[in-house]
Amino acid sequence: MSNPLDSLLDRLAQPLTIAGRALLGLYFLLPGIMKIAGFAGTLDYMQQHHVPMALPVLILTIVLEVGGGLALIINWQTRSNAFLLAGLTLLICIYMHDFWNHYDSGSQQHELQNFIKNLGIFAGLLVLTGREDRKRQP
Repeated sequence: MSNPLDSLLDRLAQPLTIAGRALLGLYFLLPGIMKIAGFAGTLDYMQQHHVPMALPVLILTIVLEVGGGLALIINWQTRSNAFLLAGLTLLICIYMHDFWNHYDSGSQQHELQNFIKNLGIFAGLLVLTGREDRKRQP
């Protein structure tokens, strides 16, 4: 017995994939641009969270977020960029949303929420990384 939604979902597969990829790309592109605009504040926040080599890591993060976000939006090297962004997202979870540590200026509940949200983003990026391009299938 097939799922009654299968036919509809098959017809919507391409537009849903494009929309999902574009939204994931925006999730990285916009914060990357905001990190440029708020460079000093972001660097200070990273240092508060004891990110090693915070300055070069911030520069690399901006490059990955802006470049990788744009790449997802335009569907360029999607699997490779999703893989790199997944790694970045995991590191952000560990260093920046470390709810197990207490900071005077932060809320553990807020960090836990961001940690869990980022795990969902990480999962979506893993799906993009692991999917095979339909064009390559026989």
